[in-house]
Amino acid sequence: MKKSIPEITLNDGLTLPAIGFGTYKLNGNHGATGITSAIDVGYRLIDTAYNYENEGTVGEAIRRSTVPRNELRITSKLPGRYQEYEKAVTAIQESLYRANLDYYDLYLIHWPNPKQGHFVEAWQALIDAKKWGLIRSIGVCNFLPEHLEQLEKDTGVKPSINQIELHPFFNQEEQRRWHEQNNIKTESWSPLARVNDILENETITQISKQHNKSVSQIILRWHYQLGSIPIPKSSSPERQHENLSIFDFELDETEMAMMAELTRPDGRINDQDPATYEEF
Repeated sequence: MKKSIPEITLNDGLTLPAIGFGTYKLNGNHGATGITSAIDVGYRLIDTAYNYENEGTVGEAIRRSTVPRNELRITSKLPGRYQEYEKAVTAIQESLYRANLDYYDLYLIHWPNPKQGHFVEAWQALIDAKKWGLIRSIGVCNFLPEHLEQLEKDTGVKPSINQIELHPFFNQEEQRRWHEQNNIKTESWSPLARVNDILENETITQISKQHNKSVSQIILRWHYQLGSIPIPKSSSPERQHENLSIFDFELDETEMAMMAELTRPDGRINDQDPATYEEF
């Protein structure tokens, strides 16, 4: 399975699989079992965060798995309450201790929290943690172009990736284009949006019947063809396998255009606009 997943190279040379596994709300033994299953099925990119309170669960899943650590790509994220430099350094160390890992492959600032004004400090902490060998690649989540520009202007270092809300009802076309022009990869959180809305969508259902694929597979393939890395979550081994099986078919231009028509200005799931929303 693993060999069939294409790889994407970031601007600092780190390679990531073209699809990853989200772990939000996968906690404790149930979570560890689900994440170990995902690794066994073939996922190699695992996404967690300090605020998910399951970095330890991810670490346990890695220990249970037979896959060597160096074949995995583990992501975590810095919470807003620790964006001041010294607090950020300590939080990164704590993230590693929680997971019992020597390094993270990817570490992201979870939200810019622009009203607080500390995200450049946090970015400097990530830059230094990378120099110290604690992180292999550094990026952000939910940053708008003006936030990304400020990082590079103030530190000379641009993120390798920006993880943003991206799904058929909110396709972030302008933001994706900006990333592409600035050599920053896009990663999609909530790639399947709200399941009920998606499963009942006539356009996607129609396309799924054409390809004899599930609605989820159509959406994840759409992300891949957009050049974005989706990180779907499921604790079911069958669904995990299904979500990985998107590399044996292709959506044509008409189908991609049909998918593009589904986006809407108010398409965010929880109205979390990075210009104003803050997470601590």
